[in-house]
Amino acid sequence: MRLAFVTTALLLAMPALAQEQPLRINDVAVIGTHNSYKLAMPAETMATLRTAAPEMANALDYAHRPLAEQLDAGARQLEIDVNYDPRGGHYARGSNDPKLRVPGFKVLHIPGIDNGSSCVLLTECLKAIRAWSDANPRHVPILLMFNAKDEQNAARGGINALAYDEAAYDALDAEVRSVMGPDKLITPDDVQGTFPTLRDAVLANNWPLLEASRGKFLFALDEPPAKVAVYRGARKSLEGRVFFINTDEASPAAAYLTLNEPIKDAERIRRAVAAGFLVRTRADANTREARANDTKPRDAALRGGAQFVSTDYLWADPRFGGGYRVTLPGGMVARCNPVRRPAGCGDLEAGK
Repeated sequence: MRLAFVTTALLLAMPALAQEQPLRINDVAVIGTHNSYKLAMPAETMATLRTAAPEMANALDYAHRPLAEQLDAGARQLEIDVNYDPRGGHYARGSNDPKLRVPGFKVLHIPGIDNGSSCVLLTECLKAIRAWSDANPRHVPILLMFNAKDEQNAARGGINALAYDEAAYDALDAEVRSVMGPDKLITPDDVQGTFPTLRDAVLANNWPLLEASRGKFLFALDEPPAKVAVYRGARKSLEGRVFFINTDEASPAAAYLTLNEPIKDAERIRRAVAAGFLVRTRADANTREARANDTKPRDAALRGGAQFVSTDYLWADPRFGGGYRVTLPGGMVARCNPVRRPAGCGDLEAGK
């Protein structure tokens, strides 16, 4: 009887004990933006597209303010599309922008079709983000999520993107490291430590402590299995790499998951977050929710536990009725994760 009583008491005390542990970076929840660099398409281009493909036109009819403004407004996850261009000029057709002729990764949504970018060069984007971080060193860790663009757009009037091989990914890591030094990065190696695999470390909750991680960045490669396999190569996990990868929970390299359907994926998101993984989901997509003022996906995303909830609407679009936008409760910038720390802890950037 005595043993049973003690065991029951310990089980009842576990949530309180967990709540008292120092916060780690997977215990935090924030808002982010989707295609964070994207500018509005020119009115003439949009009008032409709307005539030819109205659904596509609707999906592309959004834009974001400069990266620093988004960060000032509380975005703590940004998404960047990178196009491989080792010699420069591959994406310069039909443009007078000299930046497109410089060797290095270009930040473009659909090359030759949806080219508007607040920072055409990846290094330009990273330097703007780094400058903001240096001026705000107490920010919670920011996730920079990348898509490695390889779409073949020529058939619809755009420019075919160059493919990503191991050399391209090596160049991507090097370009990130050229702006973000070790003092600004949280890498897979930092999380894995002495554990056999990255997944082992995550399941043991070996994420860095929040207080030691302020002012830093994580990078995640949001791509399907075949593409992240090229980035991973023959590694057991992600040894030596900058980016975490979107993979399934069973992989030795598992630490981060993109689960973009907050209603359909609700239970998987909750399980993954509770187990220790980082998850990104979306509150809205293709302008649908904003046009209809449909808050159901947003509300599911905010209560579901994903550490990063992405939106195109940090600010409401005045063209749409209803004022749809996405913010954390009470206007917080960063809060305790509703699954991992349900008792809450106020704004983790208050007074920063």
